[in-house]
Amino acid sequence: MASFDILVTGGTQPDGTVKDIGIAGDRIAAMGDLTGAEAGTVIDATGDLVSPPFVDPHFHMDATLSYGTPRINASGTLLEGIALWGELKQIATVEEMVERALAYCDWAVSMGLLAVRSHVDTCDDDLKGVEALLHVREVVKPYLDLQLVAFPQDGFYRDPTARANTLRALDMGVDVVGGIPHFERTMSDGAASVRELCEIAAERGLLVDLHCDETDDPLSRHIETLAYETQRLGLQGRVAGSHLTSMHSMDNYYVSKLLPLMAEAQVAAIPNPLINITLQGRHDTYPKRRGLTRVKEMQSYGISVGWGQDCVRDPWYSLGTADMLDVAFMGLHVAQMTAPEEMQRCFQMVTEENAKIMHLDDYGLAPGKQASLVVLDAGSAIEALRLRPDRLCVISKGQVVSQQARNDARLTLPGRPDSVRRRHKIAEG
Repeated sequence: MASFDILVTGGTQPDGTVKDIGIAGDRIAAMGDLTGAEAGTVIDATGDLVSPPFVDPHFHMDATLSYGTPRINASGTLLEGIALWGELKQIATVEEMVERALAYCDWAVSMGLLAVRSHVDTCDDDLKGVEALLHVREVVKPYLDLQLVAFPQDGFYRDPTARANTLRALDMGVDVVGGIPHFERTMSDGAASVRELCEIAAERGLLVDLHCDETDDPLSRHIETLAYETQRLGLQGRVAGSHLTSMHSMDNYYVSKLLPLMAEAQVAAIPNPLINITLQGRHDTYPKRRGLTRVKEMQSYGISVGWGQDCVRDPWYSLGTADMLDVAFMGLHVAQMTAPEEMQRCFQMVTEENAKIMHLDDYGLAPGKQASLVVLDAGSAIEALRLRPDRLCVISKGQVVSQQARNDARLTLPGRPDSVRRRHKIAEG
């Protein structure tokens, strides 16, 4: 008779199959019908969705939970947010950044979000954010994978010490090379920054993730340069362009050239729907642009596209709860991905696709993989998107790290049931 440390029984996988999951140590030891198996802890997931953990490939943890300090972004624009962050980072301490980041990681764990790629500002001669998040990365390592991107927020060339500080951050152990070419002084400086940043990554054997063309300007085309440099330097599959909002405003003929170049270079895309829909189009009257990149069109070319959270309670965004289902929910609306297969894909974008973009090779629900998963109060992946439900149990690396009681609403209505859950089982195509 098989024996496990943890046994999750009767759960519905995102693909609709029902399987038990046996966990030994920090590994998934077996999956299937495990009737009769014994375990130290048994979690009954009958009728509930059991998913691999949520993954966020784009976040700013050095700024998170700072909303209102030292002031609020009155215009709601990207540029005021950057200016406000410039004020905040002058007064923030390493200890305060650590405290905010750890609090956010607690939120993330409770929501089943167990892997985060965070950009960390390197336009600070003291590199306080880098020091803080390197410390946080070690603290949360037993239960959350934190990947850090060296991000010269004020421009790799535009800020006089950003280049040197970005290299220092990488020397200190930051994982990924970042940049913001559209924020350089000129388009040519932006292209040059893409070239040098990719060369740095190639020389050091690192991944690349650039804030790329986060603007309504259709002539901001640094993604083209990023695809070219990826090909030139042999970085295929190791590069992501985040945001890509200018593509929303580009003419269709140019995009018909651009997308095959991205596909050929295997450059991934990380749109951030909550923030893109909030910050873009601020200069428009009507019609007002959505500001989200061309998600479905990129996917039709085989380009890897994942949804990112970007911001929670910071100079750019006043809301957020660390829930990647909120991100996917907004994304499916703005990208008009409402067919059943498209909604299913939106769920995959905040789980499997994001894990692929972050190169999380030990990820997934399969024997031998790391034992990390989340049990949700939903019957399917699509229902999880509709409800954004409670996370009944979160397991990270073989340990139960969060549990939540099922929270049905209590009714006092004559002739009606005494509770309601809002789950609704129908054929989903």
